[in-house]
Amino acid sequence: MKQRDYYFDNAKFILIFFVVFGHLLRSFIEDSEMIYNIYKVIYSFHMPAFILVTGFFARGFNKKGYVWKIARKLILPYIIFQLIYSIFYYFLYSKSTFTVDPFNPHWSLWFLISLFSWNLMLIGFSRVKPATGLLIAFALGLGVGYMEWVSNYLSLSRTFVFFPFFLLGYHLTKDNIRMLTQPAFKLSAIAAFVSIFALFYFNHDIDYKWLLGSKPYSVMEAASISSMFTRFGFYFLSLLMVFSFLTIVPKKQYFFTDLGKNTLYVYLLHGFFVRTFRVSEVQNFFQEPERFLLLAMIALLLTLALSSKYAAALGQPIIEFNTSRLNRMKFRLAAAIRFYRKKLLSE
Repeated sequence: MKQRDYYFDNAKFILIFFVVFGHLLRSFIEDSEMIYNIYKVIYSFHMPAFILVTGFFARGFNKKGYVWKIARKLILPYIIFQLIYSIFYYFLYSKSTFTVDPFNPHWSLWFLISLFSWNLMLIGFSRVKPATGLLIAFALGLGVGYMEWVSNYLSLSRTFVFFPFFLLGYHLTKDNIRMLTQPAFKLSAIAAFVSIFALFYFNHDIDYKWLLGSKPYSVMEAASISSMFTRFGFYFLSLLMVFSFLTIVPKKQYFFTDLGKNTLYVYLLHGFFVRTFRVSEVQNFFQEPERFLLLAMIALLLTLALSSKYAAALGQPIIEFNTSRLNRMKFRLAAAIRFYRKKLLSE
């Protein structure tokens, strides 16, 4: 059990690092073909894998008060951060008018609305056979692209496009994960990563927007029967990458393992830093390709900082509406002060 707990915490931390790194890379994809390919590789698996892992732990939806519990956990923070980001963008971009649109999620906040919707959808989909439910989920993801009005509004497009990964994660068992992480599959997983990178490298015209799942087919190309097959191809590609990623996730405990429990803090807070970075002169320093390793290091440090117990303690009141972490920190600080005061007096 401990090894499996370490495994999922490791997976969540690594994935949230790729979320931060991918968002930092976004400023440079038009300037470097290599960075653009790396960007597409990251987006081919990081959110689908994150969603699948989230679905794996989606339980208890039949319990009394479950809907209110997830609404409090997801919708209330969404409303608060939608307002905070609206204020932040107003000053950051010097907008002439201040507006708050609760139905059009800012940037990464789409995940909170979609996660709430996936939990509700699970109530119905859990009552049908796994194969049938997954077939319907993929059909919805493929079909929703033909509806031009389904886009970023209430995160409807992403909700339907990424739901199959959430449902698949819900149906996976610990035995499935154990089988997937056998050493015999690791070489194949690495080969898959190399192959997908090569696919993007030799096919420059592959549009990364297909990996976002946020637009109808008419925005991506002329909506035709081929559009559905294009999305189907990206589904296959992402599933291959997700399972390849899960295969190579380490099982042991590392210095970052416990921080995997605080990924929501990183997800909600890193946008302030990334958006500021995008409008600053600092990003000009990273125009040279060899400096992108330094950008990866910055992404790692930012992920470590925002997932730390200190960031969690400060962010918990507005994210979880709880001050338990802050109270523990105050208690420990007070105890430390008393200890050193007593030590000084004794001397």
